[in-house]
Amino acid sequence: MILLDFEKTGGLIPAIAQDYKTGEVLMLAYMNQKSFDETLKSGYATYYSRSRNELWKKGETSGHMQQVKEIRVDCDKDTVLLKVDQVGGAACHKGYKSCFFSKIENNELKIVEPIIFDPEKVYK
Repeated sequence: MILLDFEKTGGLIPAIAQDYKTGEVLMLAYMNQKSFDETLKSGYATYYSRSRNELWKKGETSGHMQQVKEIRVDCDKDTVLLKVDQVGGAACHKGYKSCFFSKIENNELKIVEPIIFDPEKVYK
């Protein structure tokens, strides 16, 4: 059994999703023990939704699931890195490939990535 330190951070640990081919950081979410176990069991990223207070299988609604190719654990065993195949090309619920689609330029936040899908159509 893999023992991660969920207790240190109150039951949730950060989970970084990274495109396994390109290395691009797609998103940051949180996992509890149940979501981590489900990820190991299913092979697809399952997170813990802090806003809904429940497990959240990434892409269950949109179809943009994350097939886990590799899992890395940091030295303190309180953060995981999921190297994933991002099905459908978009990880962000706002329709972008990565949740990090904006950058700061000249003290302003600027969108620098193209949108992949219309979230209003996907999340009716």
